[in-house]
Amino acid sequence: MLAPPPKPGDNLKMMPVQAPAELDTAASCSEARGDQTRRPFGPAFAALDLGTNNCRMLVGTPSGDGFRVLDSFSRIVRLGEGLHSTGMLNEAAMDRAIGALQACAARLVRRPVRGVRAIATEACRRAANGPAFLCRVKQETGFDFGIISSREEAELALESCTPLLPCDGRRALLFDIGGGSTELAWVRLTNGRPELIGYDSLPVGVVTLAERWGDAGFTAEGFEAMVADVADRLRSFEKVHCIAREIRDGGVRLLGTSGTVTTLAGVALNLERYRRLAVDGVELCSQEAADALSHLRALGREGLMLHPCVGPERVEFVLPGCAVFAAITRVWPAPHVIVADRGLREGVLLRLMRADRLRQGRRRGGCR
Repeated sequence: MLAPPPKPGDNLKMMPVQAPAELDTAASCSEARGDQTRRPFGPAFAALDLGTNNCRMLVGTPSGDGFRVLDSFSRIVRLGEGLHSTGMLNEAAMDRAIGALQACAARLVRRPVRGVRAIATEACRRAANGPAFLCRVKQETGFDFGIISSREEAELALESCTPLLPCDGRRALLFDIGGGSTELAWVRLTNGRPELIGYDSLPVGVVTLAERWGDAGFTAEGFEAMVADVADRLRSFEKVHCIAREIRDGGVRLLGTSGTVTTLAGVALNLERYRRLAVDGVELCSQEAADALSHLRALGREGLMLHPCVGPERVEFVLPGCAVFAAITRVWPAPHVIVADRGLREGVLLRLMRADRLRQGRRRGGCR
């Protein structure tokens, strides 16, 4: 029988950094209650992220160096369903995405925002009909999506995760396990300030692996084959940057941002239900992460469907994501991994707010 995962606090530690303002959900909670005593908010901004598996929106208002969350939305739409085999977005997937985006548009009608940026990633980059689909999105929802490059994906993830990086490190490897791709960012840290010195985008994610391996991914042999396949794809990045050697020399941190790593953290923390504030910023040692991964693999399909940190909507994608995680930690066996429940939306919001501050500053300067 599999041993239970470690209890909360068993060798787990939170990163000793100041939590940024975007982690404060009190605003959205008080607004839901209709609390009229709260202080007025500043201008609001919205970020939309249309990925291979999920459609997400985040609305926030500036607060200090970060922002306060006003509203958030996330729905699994499986936009990249069948893309691996056909090279096209199918009609049902596009309809699901349109439905989710219409829900986002309805929420923004009730909350005026100063700026909106909508980004599309791997599914729309790869699909032959991706640009045509985004034209349809603009016609039916009003959102003008731009397809961003894999480099900008890495930069946005790094921007949102920077507060979680330790000030005493030399290097960091950030990885983002997405639906259709996995982004890698190799970062130099100078007095806690990050500089992107290498990046790559692997054409493997939880959706592509799930479609390729199917039920075989739930077997020991199939899972190992997935891990070996991803590990082979990582070796070209390792050959260029010699990250394994840097890890042996010390001062290198791994930082993962994706549903996979947050799920592993939820299992390691033995959460009865997933809680973002309990997970974002937690640091797992390699054994804790490996134990959580083994626990998920041992549950099987039925057990994963019932698990509070997984559920039926994500059951097909958890083990493929775990295979990518296992490959990364096999090629780059760092002693710890920092877990981030933040990503592209947060990076987009930070950039929107920074650009707005610059515009407002120029306007004030021109009035003198």
